[in-house]
Amino acid sequence: MKVLGVVGWSGSGKTTLIERMLPMLRGAGLAVSTVKHAHHGFDMDRPGKDSYRHRAAGARETLVISGTRWALLHEEAGPTPALPALLARLEPVDLVLVEGFKTHPFPKLEVHRPSLGKAPIWPGERDVAALAVDTPPPEAPGRPPLLDLNAPAAVAEWVLAWIGA
Repeated sequence: MKVLGVVGWSGSGKTTLIERMLPMLRGAGLAVSTVKHAHHGFDMDRPGKDSYRHRAAGARETLVISGTRWALLHEEAGPTPALPALLARLEPVDLVLVEGFKTHPFPKLEVHRPSLGKAPIWPGERDVAALAVDTPPPEAPGRPPLLDLNAPAAVAEWVLAWIGA
């Protein structure tokens, strides 16, 4: 199973890029899963729903099932689990796109918008395989290849080439 991180600063367009690439990758015949790292607590449930009430009452895991999907909610009391342990919970697929986990050691596609005024991540992260940018940054030694963030089809083509599809 190939894993590619999609990393960048908040507001850079990571989620939008993934959302635009997924139909193209699926259209190329790939089975693709995603992992999203949230920096703050999150809730997929709403107060008053039965599954929320189960978790609030102390269930360690709550499995919610319908005719079209299921979701496993797992309460975690300690630090964020390691990415390999989380990936082991997924069914085998051709590609897992991981949004976040920017300091973890795995190949990454960095989404960078120089207009946000933040430095790119790639100089400090050797695992960045390419940069998807809206404006080309200045030349720099060792800079990864540039991809046009505004051309998600071209970025998806790069991903397909990267995984050898």
